[in-house]
Amino acid sequence: MLDLLRKIVQEAGNAKDLKTALGIIVLRIKETMSVQVCSVYLLDAQTDQYILMATEGLNKRATGKVHLQSDEGLVGFVGTRQEPLNLPNASDHPQYRYFPNTGEERYSAFLGTPIIHNGQVLGVLVVQQKERREFSEEEVSFIVTMGTQLATVIAQAEASGSVTSKYAQEVRFTGVIGAKGAAIGEAVVVLPPADLEAVPDRKTKEIQVELDLFNEAIETVRKNIQKTSTKLAKQLRPDELALFDAYLLMLDDASLMGDIEKTIRNGQWAQGAIREVISQYVHRFEAMDDSYLKERATDIKDIGRRLLAQLQKQDHENTEYPANTILVSEEISPTMLSEVPEEKLVGIVSLSGSSNSHVAILARAMGIPAVMGVVGLPYRKMDGLKIIVNGFFGEVIINPSNELCQYFLNLAEEEKQLLASLSILRDLPCITPDGHKLSLWVNTGLQGDVGKAQQRGAEGVGLYRTEVPFMMSSSFPSEKEQTTIYREQLEAFYPLPVTMRTLDIGGDKSLPYFPIEEENPFLGWRGIRITLDHPEIFILQIRAMLKANENLENLRILLPMISSIHEVEHALRLINRAWYEIKEEGVNVPMPPIGLMIEVPSAVFLTATLAKEVDFISVGSNDLTQYLLAVDRNNARVADLYNYYHPAVLHSLYKTVKDCHAQSKPISICGEMAGDPIAAILLMAMGFDSLSMNATNLPKVKWILRQLSFDKSKEILKDVLKQDDPRVVYSIINLELSRLGFKSLISSEKKFN
Repeated sequence: MLDLLRKIVQEAGNAKDLKTALGIIVLRIKETMSVQVCSVYLLDAQTDQYILMATEGLNKRATGKVHLQSDEGLVGFVGTRQEPLNLPNASDHPQYRYFPNTGEERYSAFLGTPIIHNGQVLGVLVVQQKERREFSEEEVSFIVTMGTQLATVIAQAEASGSVTSKYAQEVRFTGVIGAKGAAIGEAVVVLPPADLEAVPDRKTKEIQVELDLFNEAIETVRKNIQKTSTKLAKQLRPDELALFDAYLLMLDDASLMGDIEKTIRNGQWAQGAIREVISQYVHRFEAMDDSYLKERATDIKDIGRRLLAQLQKQDHENTEYPANTILVSEEISPTMLSEVPEEKLVGIVSLSGSSNSHVAILARAMGIPAVMGVVGLPYRKMDGLKIIVNGFFGEVIINPSNELCQYFLNLAEEEKQLLASLSILRDLPCITPDGHKLSLWVNTGLQGDVGKAQQRGAEGVGLYRTEVPFMMSSSFPSEKEQTTIYREQLEAFYPLPVTMRTLDIGGDKSLPYFPIEEENPFLGWRGIRITLDHPEIFILQIRAMLKANENLENLRILLPMISSIHEVEHALRLINRAWYEIKEEGVNVPMPPIGLMIEVPSAVFLTATLAKEVDFISVGSNDLTQYLLAVDRNNARVADLYNYYHPAVLHSLYKTVKDCHAQSKPISICGEMAGDPIAAILLMAMGFDSLSMNATNLPKVKWILRQLSFDKSKEILKDVLKQDDPRVVYSIINLELSRLGFKSLISSEKKFN
């Protein structure tokens, strides 16, 4: 059954448009299930009506003409309930509605399932049978599975405007927040090199230009193959050399090359034409029974890649970027970013990657909104489309309405004005009206973060991500290289404290020269676990940090991903060893404060014990929330479950603070929660000594904490700790702040969260 599903989806995916794809799907489902009818009804967002878009079994002349209100008939009933409906006799159901000219009165048995994408109903898939019977569990399972597959096909078609001929519909795709902010611009799709499947559709009026490019590519590839064949003639047997002859024959094949040329003449650009035709030929050959012919599919695919690589080389040299470029790719690399003029790049969208990926870190440093790991995005069909990158919510909106564009423009302007108005707070301390002092620090990773932190009045660095320079290097940085990098960071903030976290890789943060392959990387070899297993890496890094601190003495060292007392003791032994080594070398520096991160549940319950071993504690709110709630924060499918207002998170944080203070040790918190002005109120009330955040959020956090008394924040905390629902927690805080006159900031945060 699984192979059958794949074949149907693959065949539909190769269709030229949605109408053809739906036709293929209803036909194949009808044949597979041996039913008399299979139909697809799509929900028109503009009219709030279901439209019969494809059918096998009903009167085909009714296609496009049968319209139902969203709550009308059995189709509307399935869509409203958002679950399958299995009826032995449809006409007995009170929601049954008869439509003349469809011919469905002849059919009794009815099975319908909603087609849902990102929580929104796109349509309903229906099968019908003449005789009265209830469909089996296996049949229900099959139709439900087909509905989920069909959802992606339809969502992608809606985004490209091929659902109807009238308009392209506004479609939203959910991803992961890479860098906060919002941008409206034109999608520029960047392709992985010579990846046929990644080539987008792109209509062109320059038919002759594309034909010339195609013919030039053929000639260049032909010459390259002939040159390679001549070069290897003495090294290969005649049967091996025959492969090159086969490639040359394919380049001269009037059928294959002719079909590509025909597709170009129909308005498709050369790269898209190659993808379309090569995919069709490969699919045909792979479906053949003859093993020899089946293997020729690989040769056809290879010649397609060669032609594509040549065209991409030509295209790359002539790429023009619009003034409001939003870069879109399956996986964006730093090289792709560097090729776009800085003043033209306004947003980034990547199908892969996470909030901690290299590109996301670069985007934050550059101040460019980014959304990563976007599920089901039809990026091949997006080139030139108007889109919105909503980095505040991790969302990509294709074909946005003018009203929505204006809304986001207003948000961006409001945010800009708000930050400008808060610039007067730069040199003022974060002290509440009743005299409570709270230190506001920043998270850094790139040298570019320094300027932003200083502009916003940071009182120190609560988290310097040392893995960033490791990620930007082609090999492990030497001790000398690391010392130089760390010295720059320490000098930039001197005399303010700089907390340097030891190398924290693993999970979703990998080094190209140190690959880690695991089935469950977030519960595997990461953070301190890696560096303790590789003392040569850990000691080298500690030595570099200590040397960089000479005559400055503003260094603090932080140990990540601690889950047991043994790890702390082991790390401290290695740190002391490194310290004695450099002292023997003549570098006289005092031992800096050593701290550890509370990021996993076991550490929460060991806080009192762990605090005795170190000088300070820092809570990593991102990972702690993830592990407490068992929610991968980089997975867009469960992003709505990731919520640091969850009572389990709040109670864990409060316990950690109390246990740490019981040992007379200071405690800070870093991560997204610390930079949320509303959450910061709760963190202050819990007793955190400092908050460390992205520099952009620091002014808003400082503003609200300077307005609210410490006693009032504790009253709010006492109230929310009684709640059992994160939504209620958030509402209580908002309501209280509104009463206190903070409506402008609350309004801003609601829009962006």
